[in-house]
Amino acid sequence: MESNPPLLTTYKTLFAKYRRPVHPSRIDAIEECDLPIIDLSNLTSNNINLVEKCKKEIVLAASDWGFFQVINHGISHDLILQLTKLQVDLFREPFEKKKQEKLLELAPENYCWGTPTATNVEQLSWSEAYHIPLNSISGSVGGSMRKIIQNASRAMSRLAHEMASILGAELGDMNGSYINQNCTSNTCYLRLNHYPPCPEPSGAFGLAPHTDSDFLTVLYQDQVGGLQLLKEERWVNVRPKPGALIINIGDLFQAWSNNLYKSVKHRVVANSICERFSVAYFLCPSYDTTIQGYSDPAIYRRFSFGEYKQQIKEDVQLTGHKVGLSRFLAL
Repeated sequence: MESNPPLLTTYKTLFAKYRRPVHPSRIDAIEECDLPIIDLSNLTSNNINLVEKCKKEIVLAASDWGFFQVINHGISHDLILQLTKLQVDLFREPFEKKKQEKLLELAPENYCWGTPTATNVEQLSWSEAYHIPLNSISGSVGGSMRKIIQNASRAMSRLAHEMASILGAELGDMNGSYINQNCTSNTCYLRLNHYPPCPEPSGAFGLAPHTDSDFLTVLYQDQVGGLQLLKEERWVNVRPKPGALIINIGDLFQAWSNNLYKSVKHRVVANSICERFSVAYFLCPSYDTTIQGYSDPAIYRRFSFGEYKQQIKEDVQLTGHKVGLSRFLAL
């Protein structure tokens, strides 16, 4: 039975209407870049100068790039291999089974594919994913697959909180209490992504351009490549680095930091030959958490995360895409 979702047949009208020889927004994606690489083993050094230097590198990368790579991050290679194998096996299940049955004891709505709201090919994502709330795996679990996801989530959570604490200290949250109180296993989630080969790579994205709506994201990607980010108004290809994880800043950190940290627009380009896998951990607060600039004058008005998510939902329904922080500029 076919495992990939029926993307081509479902969106054939969009392709027929909007097909172009070359995707216009990809013409300038010609450069490859190496994201800043930060060795996190320096954070545990006995040399205080190395520790402080590492923290400054994290703050600078979040301010300049909004994206950076970390090595010696404490998540074992064996655990990543286990997670990768699990992910491949999971997405190899028949499409109808993924759509209708409870895999990993998750509700069918935790599985998604394509972009139901897309009105043109630039809004379409050629991918499928499992959204896994951490509170669904935080209790006693059975089965090796769920145990691997649980272990990976805990490891990525530790890393996310460590990075957020360092970045938050620059904003005056010296003990990390704001993030620790508001971003828990009840609010964060893991997403398993699969990008099948796309026979229309010039007409669809693997993942449409967007910014993340959380505080920050921890990303593991395979070596296929395809991740691009917007740097100085140009799309650049991010070269995968074996063993490294990517950290990227989300909208909430940009708002809290008064634009000190950058939530950068990024996307995944479709591949006509190779499939691609990635895993993302999203550091999210509760919906009633208040977000406000750490200094005056504030660039953005105060808002709750729930209010922000609701505005995104309304914008996507109305326009087909997320508008984001520009909706919340202070008057």
